[in-house]
Amino acid sequence: MSKVNELRSERAKVNDAVQALAAIESAGGQLSVEQLAEFGALQAKFGEITAQLDRAIAAERLAAASAVPVDAPTNPAAPAQGPPAYAAVPKAKELPGAKVAQMVRALAAAQGDGRRAAQIAIDRGFGDEVAMSLNTLSPGAGGILVPQNLSSEIIELLRPKAVVRRLGTRTMPLNNGNVTIPRLKGGAIVGYIGSDADVPVSQQSFGDLKLSAKKLAALVPISNDLLAYSGSNQNVDQVVVGDLTSALATREDKAFIRDDGSADAPKGLRFWAMATNLIPVSDGATVQKVDTDLSKAILALETVDANLTTPGWIMAPRVFRFLESLRDGNGNRVYPEMAQKQLKGYPVGVTTQVPTNLGAGANESEVYFVDFGDCFIGEDETLMIDYSKEASYDDGSGKTVSAFQRDQTLVRVIAKHDFGPRHVESISVLTKVTWGS
Repeated sequence: MSKVNELRSERAKVNDAVQALAAIESAGGQLSVEQLAEFGALQAKFGEITAQLDRAIAAERLAAASAVPVDAPTNPAAPAQGPPAYAAVPKAKELPGAKVAQMVRALAAAQGDGRRAAQIAIDRGFGDEVAMSLNTLSPGAGGILVPQNLSSEIIELLRPKAVVRRLGTRTMPLNNGNVTIPRLKGGAIVGYIGSDADVPVSQQSFGDLKLSAKKLAALVPISNDLLAYSGSNQNVDQVVVGDLTSALATREDKAFIRDDGSADAPKGLRFWAMATNLIPVSDGATVQKVDTDLSKAILALETVDANLTTPGWIMAPRVFRFLESLRDGNGNRVYPEMAQKQLKGYPVGVTTQVPTNLGAGANESEVYFVDFGDCFIGEDETLMIDYSKEASYDDGSGKTVSAFQRDQTLVRVIAKHDFGPRHVESISVLTKVTWGS
């Protein structure tokens, strides 16, 4: 440990002792003569260590400022050509989300103790930003509130993983858990009139999209071997942050696509869509039938003058592969752009969160065409994280797993958000899709 970190650690211990004495008086007690003497001695020691720490930091800065490059070995036979050249070494690219993963590892090692976690972060070389964030953590009712500068990394990393976010849905902060977005429901009447006619009076009508915080809890089992790794390593950090974001993205996508708004969940695209925009497809027996069905989804938005600023498709992998492999009578691919995740000029999001077991035959699916520029995610920009090495969890197949027995730590991440379109006319859904079944 460096001298600076040593002094910081020593000063923290002195401060803990001072605070313990101060707490006696805060609780209405009275310090004894010995305790008063001890308080004075600790106060003097705190000032002495602070002075030493200031000098040590100044010494390190001066040493860094006056550092000179080490002379490279020279070849006596070579002519003098000025100062030696050194090959440039590119700075290693920082892994997105690494700071979040390191914070999780430090907190898990410290069992949620922010001050101890900050020291662990320093000892393991996680950097000043992680240590400072851990030092300022606030405990919440269900765990630790992640600082916004770190939780924003998680939100950014969700974008490529969550289909609804990736296709261009806009985000809004939830102030005090709510946000209201006004929307125009009916427009003014405009028309030509004669020279002596009165201008007709018309009235615009408005509505509101109200988003309120819905709590999403993700439970992520992480190997204790990974969390206990003592140094900073991109591969370890990538596994940890990948587990966190994948768990959040998977459940979030399901909610934003197909949840019905009950049981404290957001209402998804399927249940925001108007009944007239739920379009049953044909049997898909011919290329022409499939193409007509897809065109109906686009036409549903064009007919109501949707803005179509950021339109896109969402479909299940089975439907995507069917359309990608669809060929005409000459053996040519009907939609060759599907190789680039494009369909009829619009981006395609593929996710297993669109079911393929709907309908009486349990073989139907859905295809969504949405103007995502007209959809909003209202989200609280803080996350809450909690830990347990003893809890059990359901592995998804109905089997209960003990984290203690598996040598795992359960990391619970709680996020708050809501979802909705400003205009419900911006959503169309092809239903009863059996393509590829």
